[in-house]
Amino acid sequence: MDGSPRFNSLGFAKAPAETRVVVAMSGGVDSSVVAAMLAREGYDVVGVTLQLYDHGAALAKKGACCAGRDIHDARRVAEKMGFAHYVLDYESRFREAVIDEFADQYLAGYTPIPCIRCNQSVKFRDLLATAKELDADCLATGHYVRRVEGSAGAELHRAADAARDQSYFLFATTQEQLDFLRFPLGGHGSKAEVRGMAAELGLAIADKPDSQDICFVPQGRYADVIEKLRPGAAEPGEIVHLDGRTLGAHDGIIHYTIGQRRGLGLGGGETGGEPLFVVKLEPETRRVIVGPRGALAVRRVALREVNWIGPGALKDAPEGGWEAKAKLRSTRPAIEARILPSPEGATVELLSPEEGVAPGQACVFYDGERVLGGGWITRG
Repeated sequence: MDGSPRFNSLGFAKAPAETRVVVAMSGGVDSSVVAAMLAREGYDVVGVTLQLYDHGAALAKKGACCAGRDIHDARRVAEKMGFAHYVLDYESRFREAVIDEFADQYLAGYTPIPCIRCNQSVKFRDLLATAKELDADCLATGHYVRRVEGSAGAELHRAADAARDQSYFLFATTQEQLDFLRFPLGGHGSKAEVRGMAAELGLAIADKPDSQDICFVPQGRYADVIEKLRPGAAEPGEIVHLDGRTLGAHDGIIHYTIGQRRGLGLGGGETGGEPLFVVKLEPETRRVIVGPRGALAVRRVALREVNWIGPGALKDAPEGGWEAKAKLRSTRPAIEARILPSPEGATVELLSPEEGVAPGQACVFYDGERVLGGGWITRG
């Protein structure tokens, strides 16, 4: 024996029983497996489930996280594995930090991603602070990303399974938060493997379907939710071609997103048979601007609220900017780019044009498997 400290599976130089872990439990398979796996390893596990919106409405909603059924499922896992479980009422925080901004951004012509805001504010700010108040050594989640200890501290990396990677949605994680967070599933091969672990642990949720929609948007009907949150705010306007022609009318820009082709409500006679796409939304004039596909291509993207967790500081970029790959949609591959600091945040210069760059979406920077950070798109 060399007398050097032995690190447990979460990276702490003490026994699992002496390591308190708060696990964010949504009631789904992933976070349930994390909590149960850590409990079986002997960690001092405390499960926490967040009630994010009206409990009664939640019970009638299928396929969403943190609803009434999900709270029940999380509690059952805790009871089976013998660890403490708490439900925290974060409804008012969630509405202020996520739902209200979601509605306001859509009305302003943006295409927001509320799941990132939820991670950024409610989970990795408020819940993380609660975990520290509970004297936890770390906060563990079921996200598919990897936390890697680098020479200058913890780094955020893509998941081992590219098909499950959620690093795009965690770009806003700060260095301080990353030091406290743990992601036990990031190194696992597939969702099938994780479901197998759930079955082996005897968890009743092993076959539970994944949530598909944004938790507070039933069936993905964004416009319906915004109309309910901001009655009468969606005003009608014109659909205008880039060349100035008025082609038709719409019932509110909340029904449109950049890059959209289907459902424009334009007949072939008005467009001359030319395929048209939404290229810009103008909330101040209530106009939806459409044009040919080529008009969607951009090479420069402006960002705000940039979070940098790469080497050095963003402002210390070498001449010509930081070389990286930029991912401008969760479903699009990352492409070669240069990242330059700007007074507003950053400017991204793309080495090849990208289509459908929408204000309100995220642009995330990568160096190989490592996440360097990212920001919110203001314009392309």
